Amino acid sequence: MENLVTRQCRYKDIETLRTLSVKTFTETFLADNTPDDINTYVAEHFSAQQLGRELDDANSMLLLVEYHATAVAYMKLNFEQAQTEREYPGSLEIQRIYVLKEFKGMHIGKHLVDTAVEIANREHLDYLWLGVWEHNSRAIAFYEKQGFKKFTTHSFKLGNDLQQDHIMRLDL
Repeated sequence: MENLVTRQCRYKDIETLRTLSVKTFTETFLADNTPDDINTYVAEHFSAQQLGRELDDANSMLLLVEYHATAVAYMKLNFEQAQTEREYPGSLEIQRIYVLKEFKGMHIGKHLVDTAVEIANREHLDYLWLGVWEHNSRAIAFYEKQGFKKFTTHSFKLGNDLQQDHIMRLDL
């Protein structure tokens, strides 16, 4: 993966991260959801203020992937109290992995999962876990290929639509 740089996000990256977050989320989910639900979710979760709070959280880590100095993907990791579910001690949550559509197929997602594994191993954690929408078959297949297995479900609210996510884990 020549010309790829993965680094921790900083405050100066908030606008880049916001733009990337909105674009990748919309590319991924707009075809299967209403514009109102997408817009509501994006406004709540990807504002500069919300992303700034995420950067301030010592139990979260946002990583940015750049290709030829252009931001093309990112990942959000949550430790301990920052996790969206608190029932999984000894774990690291991958809350978000998103890659711009035109850069899919370059193994950037795999690179990010591998990075999460390295971080979890360095922290002596037992497993990674994540939530993935039950209708996102491409992502489910990707995570299964990386060794993740479904172990439960949880509800996820996208705008006004209550959806179901598969919770998947990768034992380390």
